[in-house]
Amino acid sequence: MPQIAANRLQIEYEIFGDATAPAILLIMGLGAQLGRWNIELCQALVERGFRVIRFDNRDCGLSSKLDNVGLPDVGRALRTGAPIEVAYTLADMADDSVGLLDALGIERAHIVGASMGGAIAQLVAARYPRRTLSLTCIMSTSSHPDLPPPTPEAARALFAPLPAERDKESLVEDALRRQLAVASPAFPSCPRRLRDVIVEEHERGFYPRGVTRQLAAFLASGDRRPLLATIAAPTLVLHGADDPLIPVECGQDIAAHIPGAELRVIDGMAHDFPLALTDVFADAIAGVARRGTR
Repeated sequence: MPQIAANRLQIEYEIFGDATAPAILLIMGLGAQLGRWNIELCQALVERGFRVIRFDNRDCGLSSKLDNVGLPDVGRALRTGAPIEVAYTLADMADDSVGLLDALGIERAHIVGASMGGAIAQLVAARYPRRTLSLTCIMSTSSHPDLPPPTPEAARALFAPLPAERDKESLVEDALRRQLAVASPAFPSCPRRLRDVIVEEHERGFYPRGVTRQLAAFLASGDRRPLLATIAAPTLVLHGADDPLIPVECGQDIAAHIPGAELRVIDGMAHDFPLALTDVFADAIAGVARRGTR
């Protein structure tokens, strides 16, 4: 996969589809590498007439790492309520996304974000309206403080420390446990495929320091409701009815604060991308994208 200079960083990316087709930019969530936008979904979007771009966010995968900016004490902030000192913000990560479009010579794109990537996508749509043809937020939130928190099990999956043993097998098993804690109950993943995905991610770019910095940026991002009210692009909010990490009320809140947003809640879906829902995701994204293109 190639790298390109964007927003003073090196961004690892991959493109599928015809160079003349409308572009869809896929923004992934916390600590998740570009492969979490599974190849089946990318191909399904290409088949529906789009050019698809997926990439590693800063501090993740094969994109630039920011060790020179230090490591925030997220644990202390969560225990004490003290402000988190961040190395960068979600707005900076939104600038990375637009910088990637600039570097690729793409003037306007359909913006799709998942989880933390959905929050970044909101910022792109609000701060760069002329670059945004449509917006799709998947399993994301407005970060309003009154919204429901994760379930205790999901919170443990997110915030639990890494295992004491840092060998590859222990870390892979730990990542599997975390993923299964937020997996869709009605659409279970193939165990072998899920393990292969996690092993590949570990070998490609295991980097927990970057996850900590990204998490700090997300936790410090603040309420985006005022920004959501300014978004004019056609918007779709996709959310799982059974999401334990970012409860469905969070998706409902996004849709309630973006003028004209469409909300689609999927029964049996939690906080992942089940292969069984590939066509559901692709049809939904393509539908709002076609509205944006018109």
